[in-house]
Amino acid sequence: MSAGGEENSLGGRVMRYARVGAAVGGLAARLGAERVFGMALDRDRHARDLRTALGGLKGPLMKVAQLLSTIPDALPKEYVAELIQLQSNAPAMGWPFVRRRMASELGPDWESRFASFEHVAAAAASLGQVHRATLPDGTAVACKLQYPDMSSAVEADLRQLKLIFSIYERYDRAVHTEQIHAEISARLREELDYAREAQHMRLYGHMLRSEADVHVPSVIADRSTRRLLTMTWLDGAKLLTVCDGPVEQRNRVAHAMFRAWYVPFYYYGVIHGDPHLGNYQVRADDGINLLDFGCIRVFPPRFVQGVIELYHAIRSGDRDRAIHAYEIWGFKNLTPEIVEILNLWAGFVYAPLMEDRARAIQETSSGVYGREVAEKVHGELRRVGGVTPPREFVLMDRAAIGLGSVFLHLKAEVNWYQLFHELIRDFDVAALAARQADALALAGVPQAG
Repeated sequence: MSAGGEENSLGGRVMRYARVGAAVGGLAARLGAERVFGMALDRDRHARDLRTALGGLKGPLMKVAQLLSTIPDALPKEYVAELIQLQSNAPAMGWPFVRRRMASELGPDWESRFASFEHVAAAAASLGQVHRATLPDGTAVACKLQYPDMSSAVEADLRQLKLIFSIYERYDRAVHTEQIHAEISARLREELDYAREAQHMRLYGHMLRSEADVHVPSVIADRSTRRLLTMTWLDGAKLLTVCDGPVEQRNRVAHAMFRAWYVPFYYYGVIHGDPHLGNYQVRADDGINLLDFGCIRVFPPRFVQGVIELYHAIRSGDRDRAIHAYEIWGFKNLTPEIVEILNLWAGFVYAPLMEDRARAIQETSSGVYGREVAEKVHGELRRVGGVTPPREFVLMDRAAIGLGSVFLHLKAEVNWYQLFHELIRDFDVAALAARQADALALAGVPQAG
């Protein structure tokens, strides 16, 4: 297949719209019937039907479901619960097809550039699959090869997602989803560009270079393209393998995870927006490997300042300072009622950072991080007419909740207060801006907007 066959083709979009549209059309009809005629909708059954209808599709919808699963109230939890079960290990491309795809990326003599290249994929995920290989000098590498026609698939799925959002907003106006859709769209389109992901990987290697317990692959630039990313192979196990281990081990892993996500944010204004279980591994020494750098967000330095400002506002009960922090983030038209509701959510997110003691990330009986608070906040937002989350808020919130879920799995008992204060003790927005500019320039990543 030629490189031109990978572009956002009209035919690819039409086929994708037809397949996804049939499932989404059913959603529209049923929600419309419930709204207009008062018919009871069995959301659980309908959500299962939606997953069944979409389950044969590779790729972007799985990424979207992973994103939505940790953006509170973006969709009803019944739909997210079913979408997240879409097959994450999509059917792998067979060897003859892989060989043609590799030739289209590296040329007809591509096999001579490797000492070995495993025919069977080591992993198959939402947008591509990974093959283990060895370079002529003996270096073990991972080759991530994108599935064909993913650009068409992404555009089709994003259009249908917008329809799902618009239908849901007619039913429930608690959270206005326009900016959520815009942020998901931008990040998902970026994930198609493996050259950009290579830049992100170099950026993270630089930002975390002093973190002994966090490991980032190195890019093999001369064997990478926009749809093929070759990187050094890192050995590790799934996080779930240590969830029943000794508490000391679980706490070490949690500490490494905290540093991996928040050193880049508080020192450089960069967040990894996709903290789901498949994107990292636990090493034999209880360090971690970060494996996927497609969903990265670079924030204006003042946004980071707003995150710290809100912490101090919640800690001191200073509502004016909280309003200022929300305005730095980009929230608009804040009424006293909306601020009080947002503070409920902020109080939950910041709660582990408030007390100088070792504690679990969540000290309630809920098995899902944040669900009880999210449902309360959702009900209150619906009562006052809803709120529009700014784009910058979407992935920051997702990272906080996604990491909280990881720490919940680990049953870690850590002094989160001390970890957080180590990061913000000498915070200076001008110094962050300078570090960010230097790091982005070094890695070739575009500056924050």
